[in-house]
Amino acid sequence: MSFEHLKDWIGRQEEHLDVATVAPLTGLARTLDHDDPPWRAGEVPPLGHWMYFLPQAPQRDIAEDGHPHRGGFLPPVPLPRRMWAGGDLRWHGPIRVGEAIRRRSTIENVEHKAGRSGDLVFVKVVHEVLTERGLAAREVHDIVYRDPPRPGEAPAPGEPPKEVAEWERPVTGDPVLLFRFSALTFNGHRIHYDRKYCEEVEGYPGLIVHGPLMATLLVDLYLRHNPGARVTGFRFRARRPVFDVHPFSVCGRPTDGGAELWVRDHQGFVAMTATLDAE
Repeated sequence: MSFEHLKDWIGRQEEHLDVATVAPLTGLARTLDHDDPPWRAGEVPPLGHWMYFLPQAPQRDIAEDGHPHRGGFLPPVPLPRRMWAGGDLRWHGPIRVGEAIRRRSTIENVEHKAGRSGDLVFVKVVHEVLTERGLAAREVHDIVYRDPPRPGEAPAPGEPPKEVAEWERPVTGDPVLLFRFSALTFNGHRIHYDRKYCEEVEGYPGLIVHGPLMATLLVDLYLRHNPGARVTGFRFRARRPVFDVHPFSVCGRPTDGGAELWVRDHQGFVAMTATLDAE
């Protein structure tokens, strides 16, 4: 299978306009189980921009997996599994509730690798969120596409946390939580709500907890212990999938400039790592 033509997508851009309305943020607060969220008043919280610029493909353009058909802005990678592998975010100024916002997205790189489990294609997208005052946030979004698992293939070995948690919050990633986050982000990917599809088509043991949901829970853990803090940077990396059939925990410890954060699965292994900068 040839992947070289996918590099033609490097440099492609698109722009979207939106308004930072209150309703999605209220939904996010309730989904995170807050009556009075620990965010800065009148501002979109860190990662709250994910509630805007939502995909709006018509129903006729939706593929079997619930995503829009391949092609268009993102390259048509011919591999069945698509995952949010991680991101690197920097905030340069506040996004104020009620103001007009614009997102400019650019395909920065497309790279093919042959791994032990088959072909992998990494797509790097840079999103810039702008207000009338200029650049408010810059996000590097890493997407990975991969082959389905081979019959009898063992999962990758897990690693225990390297740090001792000072903060820890157990989370039940049940179907209701996953559905509510999918609804907030208008995410139709069936791996988050269709158990039969997950098990019979994609070969997973249960519904997959969204990577962005786990990242949001990590930032939320920090803000629960540091209400009103201004988060200036956040880097996260998915390490192994988390499924709804077991609870998990979001963990962290403070550092001089923010926090080290991680998700620990039911086996005690790290499922996501993150570093947060704040002032």
